[in-house]
Amino acid sequence: MIIPHYYEDPHTLHVGAMPNRAYYIPASRRSDALVEHRETSDRFQLLNGSWKFRYYASIYDLQDAFYEVGYDASAFDSIPVPSVWQNHGYDHHQYTNIRYPFPADPPYVPKENPCGAYLYDFTYQKDAAAPRAFLNFEGVASCFYVWLNGQFVGYSQVAHSTSEFDVTKFLQDGTNHLAVLVLKWCDGSYMEDQDMFRMNGIFRDVYLLHRPEQCIEDYFITTDIHGSTAEVAVRLRYYDSAVATRITLYDAAGTMVGSVTPVEAPDDAAFPYHAEITIVDPTLWNAEQPYLYTLVLDTPNETITDRVGIREVHVANNQIYVNGQSIKFHGVNRHESDPVTGYAVGFEQTKKDLLMIKKHNFNAIRTSHYPDVPYFYQLCDQYGFFVIDEADNESHGASEYYCEGNESWPNHVENWNKPIADNPEFTEATVDRTRRCVERDKNRPCVIIWSMGNESAYGCTFEEALAWTKSFDPRRLTHYESAQYRSKNRKYDFSNIDMFSNMYPSLESIQEYLDNEPDKPYIMCEYSHCMGNGPGDLEDYFQFIQSHDGLVGGFLWEWCDHGIYKGKMPDGRAIYYYGGDHNEWPHDGNFCMDGLVYPDRRPHTGLLEFKNVYRPARVVKYDRESGMLTLHNYMDFVDLTEYAALTYQVSCDGEVIDNGFIPYPDGFTLPPHSENALPLAVHIPDKGKCFLKIFYHCDKDLPLRSEDHLLGFDEILLENEDSRNQKTLAMWSDAPSNSTITVQETDRHLTLRGKNFTYNFNKLTGLFAAMQYEDAVLLDKEMEFNIWRAPTDNDRKLKLDWLAARYDHCMTNAYRTEYQVTDSGVTLRAKVGIAPISLQKFLDLDVSWTVSNSGAVTLALHAERNTVFPELPRFGLRLFLPKEMARVSYFGMGPMESYCDKHHAASHDYFSSTIWQQHEDYIRPQENGSHYDCDYVQLDGAGIKLTAVGAKPFCFNASHYTQEELTEKAHNYELHPCDSTVLCLDYAQNGIGSASCGPRLAEQYRLNNASFDFSIRLIPEKA
Repeated sequence: MIIPHYYEDPHTLHVGAMPNRAYYIPASRRSDALVEHRETSDRFQLLNGSWKFRYYASIYDLQDAFYEVGYDASAFDSIPVPSVWQNHGYDHHQYTNIRYPFPADPPYVPKENPCGAYLYDFTYQKDAAAPRAFLNFEGVASCFYVWLNGQFVGYSQVAHSTSEFDVTKFLQDGTNHLAVLVLKWCDGSYMEDQDMFRMNGIFRDVYLLHRPEQCIEDYFITTDIHGSTAEVAVRLRYYDSAVATRITLYDAAGTMVGSVTPVEAPDDAAFPYHAEITIVDPTLWNAEQPYLYTLVLDTPNETITDRVGIREVHVANNQIYVNGQSIKFHGVNRHESDPVTGYAVGFEQTKKDLLMIKKHNFNAIRTSHYPDVPYFYQLCDQYGFFVIDEADNESHGASEYYCEGNESWPNHVENWNKPIADNPEFTEATVDRTRRCVERDKNRPCVIIWSMGNESAYGCTFEEALAWTKSFDPRRLTHYESAQYRSKNRKYDFSNIDMFSNMYPSLESIQEYLDNEPDKPYIMCEYSHCMGNGPGDLEDYFQFIQSHDGLVGGFLWEWCDHGIYKGKMPDGRAIYYYGGDHNEWPHDGNFCMDGLVYPDRRPHTGLLEFKNVYRPARVVKYDRESGMLTLHNYMDFVDLTEYAALTYQVSCDGEVIDNGFIPYPDGFTLPPHSENALPLAVHIPDKGKCFLKIFYHCDKDLPLRSEDHLLGFDEILLENEDSRNQKTLAMWSDAPSNSTITVQETDRHLTLRGKNFTYNFNKLTGLFAAMQYEDAVLLDKEMEFNIWRAPTDNDRKLKLDWLAARYDHCMTNAYRTEYQVTDSGVTLRAKVGIAPISLQKFLDLDVSWTVSNSGAVTLALHAERNTVFPELPRFGLRLFLPKEMARVSYFGMGPMESYCDKHHAASHDYFSSTIWQQHEDYIRPQENGSHYDCDYVQLDGAGIKLTAVGAKPFCFNASHYTQEELTEKAHNYELHPCDSTVLCLDYAQNGIGSASCGPRLAEQYRLNNASFDFSIRLIPEKA
């Protein structure tokens, strides 16, 4: 082996690396552009580009000293840096959630450890004013060895952290030869078992910093607020000896507010020089008003420009306070993931994510489950996000160890912390991962909570990490959800954890915690699992968060689907792979497809749902008589009048009858967490289904949002004399007709013939087998009573009950059928049972069909359900219409899909689209595109229309895919449309929820009625 065997030694973490320090980019003069354009610094030399690369399936296959100057690298390929080698055809992708992808024998990894050898030549010219040079790697997975000009420089690990090396003595003027060897696994891999694709390589920027001989090595900015003044303190450390330093602070307008020279502080070993600047009437930083000062640190031959946010955070009364204001987190967990570049997420990709996150009303981000690129935090400072900064530490795989009573989760909990978390052999590594996170990001005001890591259980290693963190930075809060997982063999110290954190709790479990007089606030570090069609419980969590002070909010899991882009199908559909698609083992399937956006950042409907649930204000009530509109401001810091402009719209039966701007009256204010009323007089018709919509728009350009950006809306059903949809009422009326219907009966069928229609009714099923109207075929095949839906990802547990109940293999049996001819038409009655193959009946139906002389068909049924069976996926009718009927119009909740527990992004209106536009193209196919609370729906095409109108609001889907096709196929690009337009008319569907990784669907959203009634009318017309 050509390298020292550091990679299996948990006590050799870094060799030749510089001490941890805060992130900054020096320059020869002040520069305010170093966040977005750090390459403009004359002291910053970026080494990204095309590097020579060779992949080895085993470290033992690498026998040559490839790092030597003059080595023949003609057999090497090229690879971009930054990148991950799996995305360039080397090795293979592997996705696991919990399980280690190798035998669990810490600190040892497989002997046949793959590796990648990198070579890069660059030009260097020593600057007399900045003769020292520091080589920085911002992210390498998993560990790496570095040589420069044939000499060994050092070794480092911890994938998502910066490793810096002083390479001054290795450099030469002119061409320099840099060599890096990256190993796939190391002892640190046991602590990098995050829920993600496992990738390797130099995946973040590589650069040189040119520095003076003596200069600032590190500095720590802290702020303290004292009434109407604030203290900005800067503690410094120099490389070898102090140099003359001037520290100046400017406000956002560029006005100097203070300038000082540091003084010695011999009692502070870490930062032996201190400076303080006092600000009178400071402007404070928060996520809604991210005001930043500029700090300039001038030394001979070098200037460091940074930004300062003045803010304070503490816990009191089981709440989290920022600048004295109790806050609520409406946050999201964000991995750095891209379908093309993998871990290598650059500046523009990062900024795009933050733009979308901000536009959808999030105020906080948890960096799951590692520190992000350094400029991410600078952008969060600038744009306004509270951040939980999480150390690169997860040993979830240790929970999978085989143990006595292996089938019992409590037994796994008892043993989880033994290999890593409560093993002193890993204390050094655990503290190191925490320190690399904290010390790099300590100057960022957006970071208000340090998180020790994720899903690693608890023990001595984390006790030490927490104690160090609290000692080093007592002004911030600490978090560690996995502290609840530990053995019972000793007492543990939790005194350095500031909050109780939990994942995917039910509301009932949170209430139980709050009822027990806790001494820490409750935070949901992950909740409402956003997998596929979902989540469906956001409004319930919002209401609970707002009504309970001790629950400080939470962070949705998660921002983006993790998929690997594999090109396009011939029809243009993108191909994304997930776990198992690369024939890897072990893997966890599509559990990585659990984001609010698709891999290419197209929004899921769940993201739209979140945006409107977390709109900045809400209508509390509207008093029609007084014309007063009462609003509640849910912002934490900003008066609504300084943030949002209001407009309104009144609609009746889907037609807008009034709209306009809502001015704020003179003297009107709406401070955070308060209510106030303002006048809004609108005309409301006596008849019709009328809604008032209140829209909240940005009233000025804000960070990442332009003036007039829609922040959200409220919809209020207005009371009037007759609130029924008048168009719907008209559809229930038959025009006078002199025609009659004849009935022809056989053992199997009843054939009904009217003036312009022929319907064939199946006496054996109680359903229509064929329908023809005006010589146009309405049904391609017999209609069905519909029970099954293609399971959503959130049905992944419940579908096991559905499959056990064989809801996907049901048969309908009409025990008897009778009919009666009247002057107005024909009534058909049937007693129907629905039963799965091999199992007993679970539904009894009393069915009545009324066919009017005009050809309209009305269903009225009563259902009795066997409650031994699980809740139903859905209940309704399924019609297979000609595929030419490819346009749909409806009055209901749209335009996006909507369900009983997932409809807050939608509103009531009249909508029209193609059938294809109704399809929500989830990467793993599943139930999608339903519309909730509909009065009617109409499909048309090929010269014919069919309208379905409900006696009460109903749900519908219209699709070119069958539920069987959506159930069977594993990927969206595998789907094939059927030869019909499939129309599902549902009494109801089971709710969506977030049970893919969360609590069971709430009782009120389950389709588990013991009995119910359903009535709907089908009206064919010539187009």
